[in-house]
Amino acid sequence: MRSLYLNGAWSDSASDQAIDVINPATEQVIDSVPAGSQDDVDRAVAAARAAFPAWSGMSVAERRAHLARAFELFQQRVQDIATTMATDIGAPKKFATKVQAGLPMVMFETYLELLDEVGERFFTGEEVGTSLVVREPIGVVGAITPWNYPLHQIVLKVVPALAAGNTVVLKPTEVAPLGAYALTEIFHDAGLPAGVFNLVSGTGPVVGEAIAAHPDVDMVSFTGSGRAGQRVSEVAAATVKKVALELGGKSPNVILPDADLNEAVKRGVADVMRNTGQSCNALTRMLVHRDQYDEAVRMAAESAATHTPGDPFDEGSRMGPLVSKAQLDRVRDYIRIGVKEGARLATGGADAPEGHETGYYVRPTVFADVRNDMRIAQEEIFGPVLVMIPYDTEDEAVEIANDTVYGLNAAVWAGDRDRGLAVARRIRAGQVDVNGAGFNPRSPFGGYKQSGIGREWGVYGLEEFCEVKSVQLGS
Repeated sequence: MRSLYLNGAWSDSASDQAIDVINPATEQVIDSVPAGSQDDVDRAVAAARAAFPAWSGMSVAERRAHLARAFELFQQRVQDIATTMATDIGAPKKFATKVQAGLPMVMFETYLELLDEVGERFFTGEEVGTSLVVREPIGVVGAITPWNYPLHQIVLKVVPALAAGNTVVLKPTEVAPLGAYALTEIFHDAGLPAGVFNLVSGTGPVVGEAIAAHPDVDMVSFTGSGRAGQRVSEVAAATVKKVALELGGKSPNVILPDADLNEAVKRGVADVMRNTGQSCNALTRMLVHRDQYDEAVRMAAESAATHTPGDPFDEGSRMGPLVSKAQLDRVRDYIRIGVKEGARLATGGADAPEGHETGYYVRPTVFADVRNDMRIAQEEIFGPVLVMIPYDTEDEAVEIANDTVYGLNAAVWAGDRDRGLAVARRIRAGQVDVNGAGFNPRSPFGGYKQSGIGREWGVYGLEEFCEVKSVQLGS
């Protein structure tokens, strides 16, 4: 069994309970981690609190040097990390290399670049009239991270928090925790000062709530489900700490009549099937003009069928299994709900893909004849399930797009980019792609409405882990 990482050393848990780590492609136990306890969280927070004065007192250049050493080790180990991620969450090896390991590396490097660019002036502040406005680290940050992009979400919290001068207690997902352990080993081998970074594995109701409730934790940054995010907020409110939440989505993909229909549908389907549909920002509602709807459904069904489920280490696999048995049951239940609601299966279904009775595999699924008031159009399924909704006018498309409790992501496809931008401005979401725009690691990422509070990525993610102080200057 793995250990906890407390105050610069691998440590036994106060709990004698363990959590098995399951390979979702084989359903076999591949490792186990401690089911941490309140005592473990207390020890981790005490170590982080003790390390805070020295770490926050370093210059930006000194903190950057520590992080740069860790980044060098990350680069050296990225192929091994990719193999770990493919095994841990079931991502196809190519996707695991490019995204599950490669994207965290890009984000890590981006924060080092930002420190080079903003340097000390980001923290020394600016004069506003007779005041000096400065940014300072918040203190001890509790980071609670999910299983769908486990290492990416850790990097998005831990690296900017450390860069800003905070110390960190991390609770990684217990479902797919091995990427967190790989990064912890990197920090240890890079010589990060004791107590600056601490890892406590375990469940959300025990370890997660202990972190959120702890009076010596100054901020909690959480990524996960809306229900769990609500609970984090409730628990954290007792000590009036800052809470950042990155939660769910039911993101619309609006295809306007003058768009390249084939490109828009193909790219939209690929977005939903990415990571076996386990992406909070997946464009799971495709909105198509009624005149083009039947053709779009045909295209989507054909495209989805090419996303072949299979073993993560088989070269031909475009989609791996879902991460767990619980997630498999959830996705299959939603597919059955869609059928009962009267939606039409254009492709896929709740049955296991042929030849994959072992492993948490599900068929790529497209629903047609969907109304936006159906559960499959309103609730986050978190699987490779696309719902297709027709509209008659541009105003109706915008109305449908905004008719959701979420507001994380959206997309607009248009023959005229200015028209696409005009529609994008009307959609209530934290980010909107127009005509398949490329990934930008410096843009802010976060949601409106029940998709969360706060922003990650880029300088916005660095600011999230800072307090702002106003110093009035007399003569």
